[in-house]
Amino acid sequence: MTPIALGLVGIGVLFVLLAIRMPVGICLAVVSFLGIWSVRGLNAAFGTLKSIPYDFAAHWTLSAIPMFLLMGAIVSQSGMTSSLFAAMRVWLGWLPGGLAVATNFAGAGFAAASGSSLATTATLGRIAVPEMLRFNYNPGLATGVATAVGTLGAVIPPSIVIVLFAIFAEVPVGQVLIAGVIPGLLTAFAYATLIVVRCTLNPELAPRINEQNRTFRQKLALILPIWPLPLLVIGVIGGIYSGITTATEAGAAGAVIALILSVLQRKMGWQDFKASLIETARSTASLMLVAIGAALLTRFLAFTGIPGVLSSLIDSLGAGPIAIILAVSVVYIVLGCFLDPLGVLLLTLPILLPIFEAADMNLIWVGIILVKYIEIGMLTPPVGLNVFIMKGIMGDRVSLVSIFKGVSWFLLAEVVVMTLLITFPGIVLFLPGLMEN
Repeated sequence: MTPIALGLVGIGVLFVLLAIRMPVGICLAVVSFLGIWSVRGLNAAFGTLKSIPYDFAAHWTLSAIPMFLLMGAIVSQSGMTSSLFAAMRVWLGWLPGGLAVATNFAGAGFAAASGSSLATTATLGRIAVPEMLRFNYNPGLATGVATAVGTLGAVIPPSIVIVLFAIFAEVPVGQVLIAGVIPGLLTAFAYATLIVVRCTLNPELAPRINEQNRTFRQKLALILPIWPLPLLVIGVIGGIYSGITTATEAGAAGAVIALILSVLQRKMGWQDFKASLIETARSTASLMLVAIGAALLTRFLAFTGIPGVLSSLIDSLGAGPIAIILAVSVVYIVLGCFLDPLGVLLLTLPILLPIFEAADMNLIWVGIILVKYIEIGMLTPPVGLNVFIMKGIMGDRVSLVSIFKGVSWFLLAEVVVMTLLITFPGIVLFLPGLMEN
C-alpha cells in the first residue's frame, strides 16, 4: 500500500474512532503512531512519539494558554460577572429586549476576560437566564442569547483557540489575537440588533422592565463595582496591541492583576483561589492532550505526502481564496455538527494549512474565519456543545428544543457577519495592519 493510501486509511480510521466517541486527543495520537509505524517503521514511530510531545509542549508561546485560563478562572470565581450583568441590566433595560441585550454585552465582556466559550455560557446560564425568566422573557430568547454570546469567548481576545491556531500556523500570536477584536464586537452588535428588532416586532418575547425610578447617581453607582473587568481586558489587549507585552506576558500579567483586584475587593478567598488553580490545571491538560495529538497527526500526514498532493491539486484547479474558504466553510459546518470544536480545528489544520499556503492566503484572516466557524459549530445540532451546557444548567425548566430554536435566530445573524468577514477581509486585517505599521 502506498504512503498516500495509508494516509487516507488513517484519516478514515480516525473518523470511525471519533464516531464511537473515543476522546479526540487519544484518537489523534493512536492513529498517528500506528500510521507512522506503517509508513516509516516502528523505530520512526517511537522516535516521533519521543520527540514531538516534548518539542510541542516546550513551545514558549503555549505558556499563554494556562495564563489566560487562570485569568478567566479567577474572574469567574470572584463573581465579577454578577456585577457586570447588574450594571448592564439597569443601563440597557429600557431597550426592547433590554435584559437580553444586557446579557449579550455582559457576555461579551466576560468572554473578553475569560477566553472560554463554555465558561461564559455556564456563567450567564446561572446569572442572566433566571433573571430573564423571572421577568417572563420567552425561554428560547433567554437561553438563546446566553448560549450564543458564550461563543464570543472563542474570538474576542484573549482566546485559547486563536493561540493554538497561531502556533500551528506559525503566525504572530499577538496579531491573530488582535484580529479577533473587530469581528467579536461586530458579532456582539449583530446579536444586539437582532434582539432589538425581534422584540420590537414581537413585544411579547420580552416584556419591558421599569428602571426609570433609579436616579442617574444610582445607575452610576452600579458601574463602580465592575471597573476591574474593563481595566483587565483593556490592559491585556492594550499590552499586546502596543507591543509592550507578548501574548504570554499579557496573560501572566492579566492573571496576577485579576488575582490582586479580586483580593482587594475581598471576592477571592483561599478556597476560591484553589478552585481556580484546579480548574486551570484540568483545562490545560485537556487542551494539551488534543494539541499534542494534532502535532503527531501533522507529522504522520507529512510522511504520507497527502498535504503536498492536496496543495498541488488546488494549485492546478486555480481556485481562488474565496472559493477555498467557502469550501472549507461547508467542511467546518458539517464537522461542527458532530465533533468537539477544538477537535475540528486541530484535526483539519494539518490538512488545510498547506492548501492555504499554496493559495497564498493571508493566514491571519483565515484563522479568524475558521475560529468563527468553530464558534458556529458550538451552536449547531445535534452536538452544539454550548447548547448542551445551557441545557445542563437549566434542567427541566427549558427544553432542549426551545434552546435550539432560540439559538437558531442568532445563527441568522452569524450568516450576515460571516458574509461581511469573507467579502471584506479588511475588517479582520485592519488592526493587525496597524500593529505592523
